[in-house]
Amino acid sequence: MIEKQLFGKTGHLSSRVIFGAAALGAMSQDRAESTFEVLDKFGINHIDVAASYGDAELRLGPILESRRSDFFLATKTGLRTKNEAKDQLKRSLERMQVDNVDLIQLHNLTKQNEWDVAMGSDGALEGLIEAKEEGLVKNIGVTGHGTFAASMHLQSLQTYDFDSVLLPHNFSMMSQEQYKSDFEDLYSLARSKEVAIQTIKSIALRRWTEEDEEKRYSWYRPITDKHPLKRAVDYTLSVDGLFLNSSSDATLLEVLLSAAAEPVLEPSNEQMQDDFRELQMEPLFVRGVSDDV
Repeated sequence: MIEKQLFGKTGHLSSRVIFGAAALGAMSQDRAESTFEVLDKFGINHIDVAASYGDAELRLGPILESRRSDFFLATKTGLRTKNEAKDQLKRSLERMQVDNVDLIQLHNLTKQNEWDVAMGSDGALEGLIEAKEEGLVKNIGVTGHGTFAASMHLQSLQTYDFDSVLLPHNFSMMSQEQYKSDFEDLYSLARSKEVAIQTIKSIALRRWTEEDEEKRYSWYRPITDKHPLKRAVDYTLSVDGLFLNSSSDATLLEVLLSAAAEPVLEPSNEQMQDDFRELQMEPLFVRGVSDDV
């Protein structure tokens, strides 16, 4: 079974691996339900989905109908104005056949112009606060991809008392000095404010290239080698308070969960450097080159 920790100030003991339900986006209902057998095997009790993840919310509906209380349920809206964001949340509730969610997140809020709209008058945050007052959601968070995620989350936490943040964390990203510095500043602030910290892209290898012949189940190429994958998982889970969101590549779900269920051993910098070199890893995001998805 996978360790559980308090998810920030929400009071929920969440599994340290959170099910990234983007993996359900193109699945049949039968396969989605068999996926939950894997989650149950490892004690996963936290689901992270989004309105934009294909049919993922629809796949969750029949499962949550009888199991809503088994999971901390989080979704996201990428819309930036008050009425749009609140309406999308209501559609998500309908698609998942639930009365409320435990967490709604402002999705990929990393561009200043979008931040100004979402956080301003008649912005998405106002709509989500209103939804919280109406009992449609219990907590509000913010997510981000790219090299500006950590710095923008710092700005967000200094503006509103969010309950969670979500952003990339892996060896290649943390090898970039600016991102590492921003991440560490965010980590310190979030921990002091009891804000839950979710991480993504833990097992990212690099972006796909035209020469890659493998089937593509996520937008980036993942690490698939057993021992480097285990070290990548441990690299994140060895940091106290970090939660790891599983990949959208469902073929790696049980492999990742098995790695996380084993004792977490913090890898050395030398081990991570060796993996980086031998697997020809590259950061998914580079400041000024590939700042976002």
